[in-house]
Order: sequence, then structure tokens, then C-alpha cells
Amino acid sequence: MVETGDFRSGLNIIIDGEIHTVLEYQQSHQGRGSAIVRVRLKRLRDGAIYERTFKSGERFPQAYLERKQMQVLYRDGDDWVVMDTHTFDQVHVPAAQFGEGAKFIKEGIDVYLLYHNGEIVGAEVPEFVELAVAETDPNFRGDTASGGSKPARLETGAVVQVPFHIEVGDVLKINTREGIYVERVRKA
Repeated sequence: MVETGDFRSGLNIIIDGEIHTVLEYQQSHQGRGSAIVRVRLKRLRDGAIYERTFKSGERFPQAYLERKQMQVLYRDGDDWVVMDTHTFDQVHVPAAQFGEGAKFIKEGIDVYLLYHNGEIVGAEVPEFVELAVAETDPNFRGDTASGGSKPARLETGAVVQVPFHIEVGDVLKINTREGIYVERVRKA
């Protein structure tokens, strides 16, 4: 059991029978009352993020998760088929379990599945992925004077804002947590 005073970012706890990850927490003391803890939580089942307030001293069971690296093989309807590279077992994972990161998944990349008591409770994409630009507006001389950006559609269908010098075929490093361009890895 974990008390609210022991919360930290990344802690996995069970609330109302569901596993949640603590994203942020803040303790505050009120005038004459006891302290309260405001917590930003992510429900692993569906990736929903919300805030909740608890009284100081409340206790919750801690969820111990096993994190397994898997390789994405192919898309099957609304699922991704992934393979354990050690045992070669294949698993169907609903794209919704990857949350916002699902739009950056392509065949061949490594992803992580989260297991609790032998059951898949969540899925994560790596923080950074390298993807090719499939479509973007052409460059025009003088575009860089303003230092702006333009939209680019990646090979997975995701759209990110990129600098003007990026062209179709360039391979970009993308931050999947924030959905933003980081750098150009290879020029087309």
C-alpha cells in the first residue's frame, strides 16, 4: 500500500480496480484542515488523463508492472500485431492502447507492452521515432527569413509542423510524447 504522501511521478497504483500512473502530484495544506494531494493520473486501460484530489494519508495498492519490449509486425484492422523477439509469440494489441502515440507506429519499430498479473494493461511507443516525410509543401526562396514552419504528413499519416527546409523523403526524428519535430536525421 502506498500513502498519498509517498506519491511520485511514474508510480503505478490501483484506484477503483483500475491501474493508473501518477503523472504529477502537488501537496497543499489548508487553513485548519488536513493536507490534500492533487494528482494528475493516466488510466492505463484507455490512456485517459484526468485530475483527482485525495486527503493526505489515503492509501492505495501499488501495481507492479512488467514492461516487455516487442516488435511491430503489421496492422490487422484496428489492431497492431506485435512479436516478442525472444519467444517469437505474437500478440494483437488494439491501437487505442497506444493512446496518442498510435499515429507514430510503423512496421518494424520496437514498442513496449505493460503486463499486470500476466494481462496486458497498457502499451507504449518509444519516446523518439524516425519517420520519413510523405508529403509537404515545396520550399520557396526566402521562406526561412521569418523562421516559421509548415505542416508535413509523415509515412504513418501523422501530421507535424516542420521547418521550411524539410522536403519529401527526408527522415525526421519525432518526439512521440509531444508529437513534435526534433531534428532531420537524413536528407532525401
